[in-house]
Amino acid sequence: MIKNFFRNLNRKKLKNEAYQYLFDDEPKNEYVCLDCETTGLNPKKDEILSIGAVLIKENKILMRKTFNIFVKPSDEISIESILIHRIRPIDLQNAIDPEEAIYQLLEFIGSRTIVGYYIKFDIAMISKYTKKYIGIKLPNASIEVSSMYYRTKKRRSDYEFVDLKFDTIMKELDIPMLGKHDALNDAIMTSMIFLKLKGLSPAQSTFYT
Repeated sequence: MIKNFFRNLNRKKLKNEAYQYLFDDEPKNEYVCLDCETTGLNPKKDEILSIGAVLIKENKILMRKTFNIFVKPSDEISIESILIHRIRPIDLQNAIDPEEAIYQLLEFIGSRTIVGYYIKFDIAMISKYTKKYIGIKLPNASIEVSSMYYRTKKRRSDYEFVDLKFDTIMKELDIPMLGKHDALNDAIMTSMIFLKLKGLSPAQSTFYT
């Protein structure tokens, strides 16, 4: 009930009726796994530089249904930032404006549930833009793969440490590592984590965030 209340409240703030589809029922057994590369870790001041996403349908990663774009920043990116995300000014020569990037992303996502690794950060970053352009935060449900992984680990007590680093999860699940600091590669690897854990875990609905 509370979830529906806030969802309806969010819907009333929508400035563009063309995006009502974001509130449609979710397609059955379909998810979008996404990842953002950003200038930093503060959604209030940092910006998205690239977005990678892939469609998951019927427990399959559809490599023909991928989304991979560079987003034009408002200012030159710093050397410190480049060292983290590995995106150089030359990579951004054909980047598109943030508004167009977000519109394309919303069309790709639709009303599907979003899957990711520490996905709350990515959603917060995207919501910064959607709130500006269409008046609302991203309304989609989300699934956090690190929470799924945590629930699969057998622990002697609730206080036992579980390493939730991305590399650790990949190694523990015996999933091949693709090139890192690439939004699309990160989304594909996260998709593989999700599908592996989905086969090991109870009903996925318990992992909505």
